[in-house]
Amino acid sequence: MEYIGLETQIRKNNFKSTFLLILFPCVVVGLTWLFFFLFMLLGTYNNPDDSVTNYLPSINAWCLNALPWVLGGVALWMLIAYFSHSLMIQAATASFPLERRDNKRVYNLVENLCMANGMSMPKINVIEDDSLNAFASGINNKTYTVTLSRGIIHKLNDEELEAVIAHELTHIRNHDVRLLIVSIVFVGIFAFLSQMLLRTLIFAPRRSNDKKDGGAAIILIGLAIAALGYLISILLRFGISRKREYLADAGSAEMTKNPLALASALRKISDDPLIEAVERDDVAQLFIEHPSGEKSGIMAAFAGLFATHPPIQKRIKVLEQF
Repeated sequence: MEYIGLETQIRKNNFKSTFLLILFPCVVVGLTWLFFFLFMLLGTYNNPDDSVTNYLPSINAWCLNALPWVLGGVALWMLIAYFSHSLMIQAATASFPLERRDNKRVYNLVENLCMANGMSMPKINVIEDDSLNAFASGINNKTYTVTLSRGIIHKLNDEELEAVIAHELTHIRNHDVRLLIVSIVFVGIFAFLSQMLLRTLIFAPRRSNDKKDGGAAIILIGLAIAALGYLISILLRFGISRKREYLADAGSAEMTKNPLALASALRKISDDPLIEAVERDDVAQLFIEHPSGEKSGIMAAFAGLFATHPPIQKRIKVLEQF
């Protein structure tokens, strides 16, 4: 694996985060224009004898009139995500704060690693699940959080748990978590729009006049546009390099000077990473190992093709070569 220095990784992640923040409104504007184009193409105003180019001025005018509302909605979504993303992640993972008095062992391990590496102390959350998994989240020092399952706390020894925590702290230090949160926010908005339009189409009152067909056409076009945006956001998520896990593993080995401890921890995690509360794939990419059950046959090959994590056995092999 090609070596990438800390500053290089941080710079790359900062660039990707900024790129996504700029690209997202551009994608939304493009999809808005496409919505009006398809509506005009399929709508009653379109005469088959006319050229499509004859309608471009009207399409552009409609798009310009809609843009303030569209961009306002995007800005509102970003503000909500910025101030409440921690609550969203907690809700999606069924996690909650772990108090110092509840587990001094975990707090001591996190504090010692942070002091030794000049990092600010993140928040610590716990998932009440007997399986073994962990993840880091947040976009700044006020929201950075390390979340551990109850199983990983109880079933790993101090050296193994320290190595896992160091892995998550490396994700924070490398700004991996900031990039992942941005991608989750973008996937979330398109997923929300797709579901909202689909439910509107299914549960909308039935009418027997021409408005019924026109309304259904608008919803179908909107649904197709939202699905396209969702696909684009997923492709952007898959564009986030899987090397981040190898780099976080290397960061853990650097912090703890004990790569075999993380290798041992990953081996135990691989036996039982399932977190029942986690159902969203976009959130699952935060974890040290994908928190889902193992797939077999064709599904395993398909899942591997689009996996957000490298195979855990390869990660263990790399750590054992340190």
